[in-house]
Amino acid sequence: MPAPVSRRLLVCCAALLTCATPGWAAPAADAWPSQPLKIMVGFAAGGANDIVARILAKELQQRLGQSVVVENRGGAGGLIASEVVAKAPKNGYTLLLGSIGSNTVAPVLAKKLSFDPRKDLEPITLVAESGNALLVNAALPYKTVQEMIEAARKAPGSINYASSGNGSTLHLAGALFAQQAGVNLVHVPYRGNGPAITDVLGGQVQAIFSGIPPAITSAKTGQTRILAVTTKQRVKNLPNVPTVAEAGLPGYAFTSWYGLFTTGGTDPAIVERLAQEVRKIMERPEVQAQFEAQGLDPETSDPKSFKQQIDRELTRWSRDVKTMGITAD
Repeated sequence: MPAPVSRRLLVCCAALLTCATPGWAAPAADAWPSQPLKIMVGFAAGGANDIVARILAKELQQRLGQSVVVENRGGAGGLIASEVVAKAPKNGYTLLLGSIGSNTVAPVLAKKLSFDPRKDLEPITLVAESGNALLVNAALPYKTVQEMIEAARKAPGSINYASSGNGSTLHLAGALFAQQAGVNLVHVPYRGNGPAITDVLGGQVQAIFSGIPPAITSAKTGQTRILAVTTKQRVKNLPNVPTVAEAGLPGYAFTSWYGLFTTGGTDPAIVERLAQEVRKIMERPEVQAQFEAQGLDPETSDPKSFKQQIDRELTRWSRDVKTMGITAD
């Protein structure tokens, strides 16, 4: 006796679904991206994060065939932009250009977070690594790192330094410098590298451990002076500028990274697609030249290894911020 129509219909539908299941996600993955993308930057325009994001946005736009815009949302050491991405739809259209300060230090400094940095932000790939440049107002009497250290020792608290926010890369570089030199430097946080340098130019603050790209631009005006770089080796496009270790503080070195993130829980196929696209972009000689001209070293990774790096650094900075005396206030 033939099965009832309703039963036969259910059997047929189940069979069709079973056959379709293996390729069920393929149409969505194949169609991605089908709308514009946004790269969030947690600092004001003009800083290193912003510069990296804009170079990347231009290249991704060409490769993906969709508009890629950069949106600056400064504040809280980069956490405001991170929160936007953490709470965005899990579709890979909202990205974050993060860094060591905004993604592994600011989260452990925050008294309260509305998102989990390990679960709600999906690491995609490293983009670049860089040191910082110790930049001072050109009108100041000290012209070397050693002279700056001596001035700080003679008058504790008389020298202040700007940063792009509490827990930011610039803050870390300055705090480490003060700790190793045994001096008291006053930290003055801003909403980004750009506005911080503006006040160094104007003399409102004396120094900044700036990202190298904006430091180079600023020094060209003649109103600021680069005393040293925080890397272990001299920077290619600043061959006459010594490292901090060479210039008066042996053993000092501080480097940072810049990386791309999206919303936690995004389809792994989309995350891998983005990682592959960035790797291809960073392989281009003309892109490498753009980064190197800014004092940045192109560096990529796969999503898994980048995620492992983030987990290690969150654990490390949870411990180290206490010994360095870094606070959120």
